[in-house]
Amino acid sequence: MNDTTNPTTAYNSLYELLEAFPDEESCVRHLEAIRWPNGIICAHCRSTRKIYRVARPYFYKCADCRKEFSVRKNTIFEESRLPLRKWFMASWLVTSHRKGIPSTQLAREIGVTQKTAWFVLGRLREVWGQMDDRDGPVGGEVEVDETFIGGKARNKHASKKLHQKRGTADKKPVAGARSRDGKVRAKVISENNRIKLHEFVRSNIAIGSTLYTDENRAYRGLEDDYDHETVTHSIGEYVRGQAHTNGLESFWALLKRGYIGTFHHFTWKHLPRYLAEFSARYNLGKTKGGWRVDTMLGATPGLRLTYDELIEKEEEDG
Repeated sequence: MNDTTNPTTAYNSLYELLEAFPDEESCVRHLEAIRWPNGIICAHCRSTRKIYRVARPYFYKCADCRKEFSVRKNTIFEESRLPLRKWFMASWLVTSHRKGIPSTQLAREIGVTQKTAWFVLGRLREVWGQMDDRDGPVGGEVEVDETFIGGKARNKHASKKLHQKRGTADKKPVAGARSRDGKVRAKVISENNRIKLHEFVRSNIAIGSTLYTDENRAYRGLEDDYDHETVTHSIGEYVRGQAHTNGLESFWALLKRGYIGTFHHFTWKHLPRYLAEFSARYNLGKTKGGWRVDTMLGATPGLRLTYDELIEKEEEDG
């Protein structure tokens, strides 16, 4: 039985999304068309020989392994009691808010508790991470820079201050790369030093690319594999010909506006997920809303995240 249809991306506002998907069945059929464009595949044994419908709504049974499954199987939607329509709404809202959407607001928008909305966001960030990792290294002309994430010392409770008014001792270093075609990679690094920055560059930027960095000495030594040019910020030089990091600086600004204005705080345990969210959303650029949601839905298979995993106690070192 191969009766799936091609997915449509003809919804480019939240209103149009709700019009396109008025019920659970329309959402299921759309998700099936994205996941199984060439016909239904067993989610257990990946057989395509013979798939039966069963009495249970939206479920199938494989003739080979004799197991039942639905389009939710082996995705972030598995064992979720939320209707897919609310998942679709959440996906739309997450992909369309450039500085992110907090769980409190998402809860109001889709009509769930804050706890449920927080779990939904956690699962969707797992999808962002998958989308970020599957695209491989960036290349061509690439800007590279690093920043620190964390609140200002003067704004912290006395018990959380490290007895300093300025500095980065209680912040997390993040390395970033932005290709001139608009693709971003951002990763937490354990230390802001030569070894970790070189590891980041070699893991996320294709060999032979042109690197543009500031004068940080930690970037020295990459010349054997990359065409490396620098600008000297310390003397007020921010652009020299094609050499600058202004594009990546704009991404850092967006990330920090989300940190300060939307979320107010990133726990160290979940910081990689927030970086994946901001990077993937940035990489989708100015594409239309329906395409963004379908791209996200297409990345959901193979991902699972339980609530226990999400709330697992963070280690002391973050």
